[in-house]
Amino acid sequence: MDAFLAIASKREVRRYADRPIPEDVERRILEAGRVAGSSKNRQPWRFVVLEDREAVERAAEAVWAADNVLGAALVVGLIVRGKGPVSFDAGRAAQNMMLAAWNDGVGSCPNGISDAEGAERIAGAPVSIVLTFGYPATPHDPAAHTAEEWSARAKRKPFDEVVKNV
Repeated sequence: MDAFLAIASKREVRRYADRPIPEDVERRILEAGRVAGSSKNRQPWRFVVLEDREAVERAAEAVWAADNVLGAALVVGLIVRGKGPVSFDAGRAAQNMMLAAWNDGVGSCPNGISDAEGAERIAGAPVSIVLTFGYPATPHDPAAHTAEEWSARAKRKPFDEVVKNV
């Protein structure tokens, strides 16, 4: 898939089909996070894949949207350590993973942490965000529209409102 089409057509998926993600697709998703750029190449992230059903259920209790976590085929806790622009680095890794997933037809959603201590108990370290992945319950075809059409359909502020030339 064209990179701009992937960016323009990607939407958060909160309801997943009951379908496993193949190992090679899961590996590509995690690899995309691993190879993300980071400030001074610090690579401050660790990805905790929650495979145990009990861990997934406990993670669902630690985020704002429990149903999203409970229905996902792949749940990943993103741990970021260090000082400086690590939150930006975490965002780069997360977006890489979500776009790589989308390239393979897998939807995703970032889930904010509502219980930081609970999430830390599961992952063994402070969790920045929980990413969920799965095939969308409602099919979504990026090729159904051009990147420009997807951009026009997005509920986003107008270009001239967010871009300024000086």
